[in-house]
Amino acid sequence: MHKQRFAKKLGGEVVLDLCFSCQGLWFDEFESLQLTPGSIIALFKEIHAHRTDPQQTLSSVLHCPHCRDRLLHGLDVVKNGGQFNYHRCLQKHGRFISFGQFMIEKGFVRQLTVSEVKTLAARIGSIHCQGCGAPVDIRQHAACPHCRSAIAILDPAAVEQALARYQHAEIKRQTIDVEALGDAIVLQEKEKSRQRRARPEPANHALDIDAVDLLANGIELLWNILRR
Repeated sequence: MHKQRFAKKLGGEVVLDLCFSCQGLWFDEFESLQLTPGSIIALFKEIHAHRTDPQQTLSSVLHCPHCRDRLLHGLDVVKNGGQFNYHRCLQKHGRFISFGQFMIEKGFVRQLTVSEVKTLAARIGSIHCQGCGAPVDIRQHAACPHCRSAIAILDPAAVEQALARYQHAEIKRQTIDVEALGDAIVLQEKEKSRQRRARPEPANHALDIDAVDLLANGIELLWNILRR
């Protein structure tokens, strides 16, 4: 798999494993939740750039790259009520998810209703599953018979809404809230003052300690925000 670095919510980077031939992602435990909104957009662009790469059908049995145990198939629900599927390691090493299912999870792809599948089936006999890449005769199946993924499309309206949502969240994440920063400094100093009262310091040093701590903590908090 190809390793690629993306920004992490609390600073630093998340190193993800991508496979463009099997159109899939491997997330170590909690890595998916650590991606910043900007990283999700960057990952979507990367997936889109390789959308026409030659694709191979996934094996019916997938194994964890860490312990080689068989991965367990799972289903989860997205906010709009749809479902996406993935394969997870029972030893909690992480999970494998196809590009298509990842885009469903993040709101870029909309699942078709049963009536929409029937309408599409009248014009198109077979499609490639977004979950495993296998051909699906949608005249007979409303979901993939191999991996049970729902039939989904890249809906331009869904993409536009998802991009706007993530872009707004990324701008908000990178914007310094001066009032919140001030409140955090004050609360931090109140807690330090309480601790000092529990262990009294010499009176002639109290003012200097308070002034230095207030400035130092303010600089530290601001630096932690700026370096994200």
